[in-house]
Amino acid sequence: MSYLSTQLEDNILIVTLDQAGEKVNKLNEELIAEFQDLLQNTDPASIDGIVLISGKKQNFIAGADVEMLKNKQAPEEIEELSQRGNELLLELEHFDKPIVAAIHGSCLGGGLEVAMACHYRVASDHDKTVMGQPEVQLGLLPGGGGTQRLPRLIGIQNALTYLLTGKNIYPHKAHKLGLVDELTHKDAILKAAKTAVLKLNNEKFERKDKRSLLHQLMEGLSPLRKIIYSQARKRAQSNTKGNYPAPPLIIDCVEEGYENGMRAGLDLESRNFGRLAATPESEAMVNLFFAMQGAKKNPDKDKAAEVRKIGVLGAGLMGAGIANVSADNGQYRVLLKDQNAQQANEGKKHIWQDLDQKKDKHIISSFERDRTTSLITATGSYDGFQNVDIVIEAVFEDLDLKQSILRETEKILPDDGIFASNTSSLPIHKIAEVAQRPEQVLGMHYFSPVPKMPLLEIITTDQTADWVTATAREVGIQQGKNVIVVNDGPGFYTTRILAPFMNEALMLLEEGIAIETLDKHMKNFGFPVGPAALFDEVGIDVAAHITKVLSDLFSQRGFSPSDKPTKLFEEGYKGKKNKKGFYNYEQEGSKTKKKEPNKDIYQYFGGPNRSSMDAKTVQQRMALTMVNEAAWCLQDDILRNPTDGDLGAVLGLGFPPFLGGPFRYIDRQGAGKIVDQLETYQKGLGPRFKPADILKDYASSGKTFHNE
Repeated sequence: MSYLSTQLEDNILIVTLDQAGEKVNKLNEELIAEFQDLLQNTDPASIDGIVLISGKKQNFIAGADVEMLKNKQAPEEIEELSQRGNELLLELEHFDKPIVAAIHGSCLGGGLEVAMACHYRVASDHDKTVMGQPEVQLGLLPGGGGTQRLPRLIGIQNALTYLLTGKNIYPHKAHKLGLVDELTHKDAILKAAKTAVLKLNNEKFERKDKRSLLHQLMEGLSPLRKIIYSQARKRAQSNTKGNYPAPPLIIDCVEEGYENGMRAGLDLESRNFGRLAATPESEAMVNLFFAMQGAKKNPDKDKAAEVRKIGVLGAGLMGAGIANVSADNGQYRVLLKDQNAQQANEGKKHIWQDLDQKKDKHIISSFERDRTTSLITATGSYDGFQNVDIVIEAVFEDLDLKQSILRETEKILPDDGIFASNTSSLPIHKIAEVAQRPEQVLGMHYFSPVPKMPLLEIITTDQTADWVTATAREVGIQQGKNVIVVNDGPGFYTTRILAPFMNEALMLLEEGIAIETLDKHMKNFGFPVGPAALFDEVGIDVAAHITKVLSDLFSQRGFSPSDKPTKLFEEGYKGKKNKKGFYNYEQEGSKTKKKEPNKDIYQYFGGPNRSSMDAKTVQQRMALTMVNEAAWCLQDDILRNPTDGDLGAVLGLGFPPFLGGPFRYIDRQGAGKIVDQLETYQKGLGPRFKPADILKDYASSGKTFHNE
């Protein structure tokens, strides 16, 4: 298979990257070999330069082919692969004539490393153009010179920000930083790149140092650079709690390259790349990456009905968020309905403000902001709903309310119209009891804030038609979500496994742990927020409702959840939304800021005296409740497979990505060890720790949930 095609235009060799049969270009061994042949067989004296451009509509090079890494033996073969890639990019960098990268669309990971090795970068200012080094999100570091070239182009401090987080760099920011030399319209990048070749040949280009004067001063002196490295290590430790091995090794590579030369930096980069690929953390995160890729594909796409128009009922935070992601990229026209036009318009205004913030950060253009909002019609009536293909209801968690809305909506919807309820816990079959067409009713559980949270949990009943599930899945994928499909039951999957986790937090508070200690221990374990802070974010009123919905399920297993959420709610505690929760809050402008723990709440948990508790015990008790409940969900056929269970927990609830999800965690620890720990806690703390039968089966047979 050929990846490269060439054409001579105005004595400039136009090299087009286009992987046949693939949506995106990926950096793999075949492309590396073909590129090397091209460079070695091209006489610099015979041309004025080279322009490197993509034949794909929406990407330059989307990154390295992760499948290639999975098929290599770590660390040796991975290190050797990195060395070969680095040799190629050094050849490209030292080619005797200018090589210009013409970038439109995604230019990530290995793709950005190729672009940085070129002598000049022209990028389109289009919304689809995005750059970055996301390898840290796979538990890796850039293995193609990224730790060396990025700091040299944009400065050490700027580079570390992106290398250590994997954050995207959008075109205007990339130009401001000096990562790209020129921005232009997507249809003009080839012309601009050819002009750049001539400019470089005539030595009419000198790259400006775009760092601040302070950065130039600090990065120009070795003793001050040592302070930068030291501070970066402290920040990385604080952010990752030492759970991720990649960040400190990234800093080591940057330091090595700056202090001992680029060749030394590249050598260390290759060694560390191989070393990281062999870690269990990277293995877990790479497996998550593949699971996420799978969740963006629809296995039943051929069964999905065409969707052009979506109705969203409820213009609050959730409804507005659903409307936002539905209209994004011009996917769907949206009717956003609330009780009256004023409330609906408030929802649309919130969407405009959210998009305007993106525009101010140069993530999207003003045209894209205006186009997205123009696709959303705010309304206080059902006018137009007779042409809607799917309605997503996002009103308060009340069964009677949802049923009454289903009744009135079904009267207006076309015969093949789908009704989806955005609910976090109410059984869908209960909502569907009043439906004329129950086979066209399902759940679509979004997570807040909808534009940022990557997961969509679709819930089907025994009656839900396959084409309805396939259509809802396709809508979720077009909304940019990673979609899992689960079967109906109280709390479905994500809410059900969160409930015992949060219940255990209340039990620990009853036993005397301090709020800040509990949250600190769980953040150190790898959760993004502690459980007490999460109670306030989700809402204590919501927690009380979920406790009620799930109480029968848990009582069948011999335990009753804590009644504290209900008591706290009755006493006026709702959390962040009314600034009365486990923490105190202050209003700072338009934002509600979390302050110190609210010690008044201890009166409901045995009084103000708090006792210290062993961190490992706290972490195990909390994590095992979630892991065990995930196994119960698989056993009860709520989950269709372990991969969806891992994705749901990580993307929806913040289960530590470096552990890979509940089922990867069980496999890594061994089902036998998990059962032993659960049974020990069951003896001391009661039936809430009773291991799921499926865990015992896997422990006795030595099976694992993932077999690759």
